Amino acid sequence: MSKYENLAKEIVKNVGGQENIISLVHCITRLRFKLKDESIANDDVLKNMDGVVTVMKSGGQYQVVIGNHVPYVYEDVCKVANISSDKVSEEPQEKGSLFNRLIDVISGSFQPFLGALCGAGMIKGLNALFIFLGLYTATDGTYMVLNAIGDSVFYFLPIILGYTSSKKMGLNPMLGMVIGAALCYPTIQASTLAAGEPIGQIFGSPYYATFLNMPFIAGNYTSSVVPVMIVVALAARLEKLGKKFIPQMIQTFFVPLFVLVVALPIGFLLIGPVISYLTLAVGNFFLSVSEFSPLLLGVLVGGFWQVLVIFGLHWSLVPLAMANYGNYGYDVALVGMFGASFAQTAVVGAMYFKLKNKKIKELCLPAFISGLAGVTEPAIYGITLARKKPFIISCISAAVAGGVMAAMGARSYTMGGLGIFGVVNYINTSTGDASGMYAGFAAIAIAMVLAFVLTFVFWKDDSVNESVDVKIEDNKVKVNKEVLVSPMQGKVIPLSEVKDEAFSMGALGKGVGIEPTDGKVVSPVNGTVTVLFPSLHAIGITAESGVEILVHVGLDTVQLNGEGFTAHIKQGDKVTVGQPLVDVDLEFVKSKGYSIQTPVIISNSNDVLDVVETTKNTISSSDELMTVLL
Repeated sequence: MSKYENLAKEIVKNVGGQENIISLVHCITRLRFKLKDESIANDDVLKNMDGVVTVMKSGGQYQVVIGNHVPYVYEDVCKVANISSDKVSEEPQEKGSLFNRLIDVISGSFQPFLGALCGAGMIKGLNALFIFLGLYTATDGTYMVLNAIGDSVFYFLPIILGYTSSKKMGLNPMLGMVIGAALCYPTIQASTLAAGEPIGQIFGSPYYATFLNMPFIAGNYTSSVVPVMIVVALAARLEKLGKKFIPQMIQTFFVPLFVLVVALPIGFLLIGPVISYLTLAVGNFFLSVSEFSPLLLGVLVGGFWQVLVIFGLHWSLVPLAMANYGNYGYDVALVGMFGASFAQTAVVGAMYFKLKNKKIKELCLPAFISGLAGVTEPAIYGITLARKKPFIISCISAAVAGGVMAAMGARSYTMGGLGIFGVVNYINTSTGDASGMYAGFAAIAIAMVLAFVLTFVFWKDDSVNESVDVKIEDNKVKVNKEVLVSPMQGKVIPLSEVKDEAFSMGALGKGVGIEPTDGKVVSPVNGTVTVLFPSLHAIGITAESGVEILVHVGLDTVQLNGEGFTAHIKQGDKVTVGQPLVDVDLEFVKSKGYSIQTPVIISNSNDVLDVVETTKNTISSSDELMTVLL
């Protein structure tokens, strides 16, 4: 029997049983059920159950708050209720701008196989090291086997992402894998189609085949990221449409047929030409920059290299580099990218010292090792991209390193090793000139030092601290939490309705608002008064558990300079739950034209696991207002 099986059985029983569950997903602390009938769920039983913090109903979901071990409880609930975890996403999709949603999908799709990605990256790095040390050659069987192991994850990336992104976007994961496999199919690759005379051109690129008399331009989709996600996103919508119109008795076969026969041709006919056009445009742009200023080229290639890799547009520079090798015996087009992997690697190194999430922190070391060998996918997709600022810092540092390479006149004489092993690419073997290699070492040092310092100084980890102590005693799960009683009595309002943007937008932390009906302010926790403004309108308390609470009585009431307020405590005092802190004359405050809305904020929300607000509309000073999971 698994650790949480008994808890899972009780949860399923008290939400109304397996037959009452429509679907189940989980976020970082909560099981989010969609139930056929919420009224038959036993709210009070669940709230008082060991291992359950509380129950909430919001957005059409019946939410059972568990704690940071919710993934394990989720797995057991799925087993008990016979729910297939393949049919649901692990958390609600992020709202917001198209860019934020794209980043959310990319990072979320990479999370399930980050361990395999890091392991494969380390194997590739070790293989490159052994070649460099002369232990064997690239024709040796040992090299080929290790290369196949290490390279397979990257080469067949669309298949893996087809599966994981399908789970993220609500598509049948098997269809996602088929989509990824089709993108990797050998005859789809542009190199195998480019035989004989082209039929014509589209977007400046030749095409050698047609699909239903429409120009068909294949792309090199192996190792790509974005194309498969675009097709999966389309397929997810087509699947929903198919299930709506195709009779249920034949959906098993005809929905997949409809999805694949529509999504993939559309993907090939649109993605191929668009990527081809963008690749050509990017290549022409960098060509014009190289003619104008090699220094600027180094900066731009370094700064944007990782972005180009994500969208598969870095191939636009390869033909330019190959032409340079043929014409001059050396290349400067790709020189600027050399520092990018080291900048990315150093960023991960700095993040290791600041990350709170233990699972992500554990990935830093293997990502760092593979990054030194030039394999930065684990670092980008698993760690930096989702957090944005570290990724941007790596791009800035890479741009500086690229400028240094260009300024020192470095030239690449071969496309050989990656990462630290790539310094030998800059040695002119004909003349013995190693100045390019020295420039490479300088770029490595600059990229890594700059990236590490900028990340360490300017990046703050806003993720949830997952180092929660979960105790299990006699098969009962205990979760560390801090329960806050209400500091005032009155009407509870969502923080978003507080008429002050600093509070309503959550800039100062998570919490709720209170429309008080009584002017007595009491302590919500046992702790210490760490802040008491001279105007007495704002009280900061640090609970014994470390939770920091701000009670801000009224809005803009600092301008009253203490009029209408009477303090019963001073800064530094120890206080207990319910102890009087301040009295305020609410009618006086209103007569002066100020709002009496009182935000109650968890100031260090970024350092706690979750903040669960009360579901009551009115509250007294002895009622529970919020529960903070530590």
